[in-house]
Amino acid sequence: MSGGLTGRRAVVTGAASGIGAAAATRLAELGASVVVVDVDADGAAQVAERIGGEALVLDLSRTDELADLRLEADILVNNAGIQHVAPVEDFDPTRFAFMLRLMLEAPFLLARAALPHMYAQGWGRIVNISSVHGLRASAYKSAYVSAKHGLEGLSKVLALEGAEHGVTSNCVCPGYVRTPLVEKQLADQARVHGLDEEEVVSTVLLQRSAVKRLIEPAEVAAAVAYLCSPEAASVTGSRFVLDGGWTAS
Repeated sequence: MSGGLTGRRAVVTGAASGIGAAAATRLAELGASVVVVDVDADGAAQVAERIGGEALVLDLSRTDELADLRLEADILVNNAGIQHVAPVEDFDPTRFAFMLRLMLEAPFLLARAALPHMYAQGWGRIVNISSVHGLRASAYKSAYVSAKHGLEGLSKVLALEGAEHGVTSNCVCPGYVRTPLVEKQLADQARVHGLDEEEVVSTVLLQRSAVKRLIEPAEVAAAVAYLCSPEAASVTGSRFVLDGGWTAS
């Protein structure tokens, strides 16, 4: 796929670190002009400088500011997200609403902003970074699981509506990836389960995975790159699962 995205403009959210940064880097390597979107201005600028892209600072949780947005993007990677671990009875409703805005409403609004350009040119790729939690539930993650299940449904609707216009929409569903998002939840998981942080990785995070290691961001980025490639023109309304065998059991 070397150079296969030359001339394409890609917008990647949550791209200052982790999966987003890896995806932005891989798409740039394939020739795309990449817009690095993140609320972290310094992080976005650093990634954009490294890959020769453009930084765009946006707080995607402020969805009222996205309603009139228009994106001239050939590729949209919806990746931005956060995690919060708490039982439902203790889960802050404000936090729940915030997470759904960021991880479900914002992807809808960004797709809405990008589709007119994609439709006009008869080509587009939407890749939604879902999760194994878009397919399976885990206790104490009500907002995250709800948002990812919703994102799976949104992605399928976009696939059906976009097909006649040459636009595909798919999800990538990784298990636990070695990112700041996962590292930050170790303390929360340790507190909830009464374990130390080292035990959390093996006893909680990878308990249901056949492959007992964290996934690397570059592995997820490779799946994103394939779904954005010319070779994936017939892949739509689907999901690419990288879960170490979690959903096989």
